[in-house]
Amino acid sequence: MTTTVVFADLTGSTRVFEIMGNARATETVTRLIQWIGNVCEAHEGRVVKTLGDGVLAIFNDGPSAIAAVLEMQRSHHKRLQNWPAPLRMELQIGVASGEVLQVDGDSYGDAVNVASRLSDLAGPSQIWATDSAIAQLQDSDVQHRSLGPINIRGRTEMPVIHRVDWQEEVTEFLTVPSPLVPPPRSADSSFGQIELSWLDVRSMFTAEQLPIHLGRVDEAEFVVNDPRVSRLHARLEARNGSCVLIDVSTYGTWVRFHNRIGASSEIALRREECVLHGSGEIGLGAPLSELSAPTISFNTLDGNLSLSRRTRV
Repeated sequence: MTTTVVFADLTGSTRVFEIMGNARATETVTRLIQWIGNVCEAHEGRVVKTLGDGVLAIFNDGPSAIAAVLEMQRSHHKRLQNWPAPLRMELQIGVASGEVLQVDGDSYGDAVNVASRLSDLAGPSQIWATDSAIAQLQDSDVQHRSLGPINIRGRTEMPVIHRVDWQEEVTEFLTVPSPLVPPPRSADSSFGQIELSWLDVRSMFTAEQLPIHLGRVDEAEFVVNDPRVSRLHARLEARNGSCVLIDVSTYGTWVRFHNRIGASSEIALRREECVLHGSGEIGLGAPLSELSAPTISFNTLDGNLSLSRRTRV
């Protein structure tokens, strides 16, 4: 039968066990897991099983599942404000809809596997959902943003994934003019390929090979192994003859262009985007002004491209 699967996972539990000790940490994690299960059941979901510091639940429809995970993130966020920073365990959640086979009280199927992988790929305090789950919302006022096709290990096809915004305030992504002065653009300029390098890693991607992801896990096409880098930190896509960098991270992305006279030295992107042109550096998870920041050098070929930004207003 077609159902919607939710996998909710607590991050940072290993650190909590080190600080609190096994007995107290186990009690804390157990209470949180029970609370997650109660939220699922309050939204007509069924807890299939708990896996260490995670919960697998199934729902009859997408809206019920999304309502449950929104309540989880909002309530848990308020709870964490009163916790010491080292003890905060954030939620990362995956949601997927599809055919699920139930055998002896357990659940199997592609949707189960995808929900589990999305929970791993999502950053702390994020909800990632498949296009099939989001499509069921229809006239809902739930805010979400497409991350495009995401490579899921073990699947030949890349599903379109959305990040669900759970903050109480209404947020919209609107294109606004950038305060930066764009460089001149010739009428026939167009993006052809981009070269990326980090330490001794160097890769070239053509416009036809995009979109790709920059991130910490193997699912990213360009991997930067640093704890400040999110699992999938940023996305590069070819759009209207331009190479667009989109931040999808927890801690932000910074961009610095070479030879930009009169422009600020760095552009900070927090769930924003900009067009890459010429050459420069991309900082993942820390400003480029920090000498230790994970920094990718980039160089675009086949034309200079103008700069624009997408931001929250």
